[in-house]
Amino acid sequence: MPVSNLGKEDKPEPFLLSEQEFMDWLEPGIKADLIQGEIFMQSPVNLRHARLINFLDHLLRSFLEEKPAGELHRETFAVRLSARNVFLPDLCFFNREQLARLVETHAPLAPALVVEALSPRTAERDLKIKFALYEAHGVQEYWILDPDHLVHRFFKRENELLVEFAEHSPVIAAQTIPGFWVQRAWLDPARLPAARDCLREILASPNA
Repeated sequence: MPVSNLGKEDKPEPFLLSEQEFMDWLEPGIKADLIQGEIFMQSPVNLRHARLINFLDHLLRSFLEEKPAGELHRETFAVRLSARNVFLPDLCFFNREQLARLVETHAPLAPALVVEALSPRTAERDLKIKFALYEAHGVQEYWILDPDHLVHRFFKRENELLVEFAEHSPVIAAQTIPGFWVQRAWLDPARLPAARDCLREILASPNA
């Protein structure tokens, strides 16, 4: 839901917030996005959402320890896309070339890969306005995971657009992380495999 009150009674409420005003307001433990100058709070995730993101975080982080290609961050790290758009993605990956541009408090650039898991309250934003903003500001790959219905969707950049790929494929190969892939069957929070077994399978594949 949008939040218009910053809780500072000694100054007029701004019509639209800048990224600096949002970053000054943001505190550890708060999950929110600044979208077109408005704050949108994110509700606590459910167990299926948490399990799926935790699994993918564990698997991808373990892969990057074996095959260093950049850094993975959780929703505690803010991504500034523009002066009025700052997001806290569920997962975001920055390649080696991007790492030198990260600053202590946030990422001043679009990640190479963004992963968002849908929830009933955020699905429309993730699929529409946030999708459009990720596309416009240079995200190279966008994974939209659906913990409830398992209708996972994967997008990669082609020129100025993010276009869907691997629509019916049982295996999804990351476009921005060389050698990393997942089986679609692994992405069911009701029957998640052991991440170590998945990692072993990925590393044993010819392209890892």
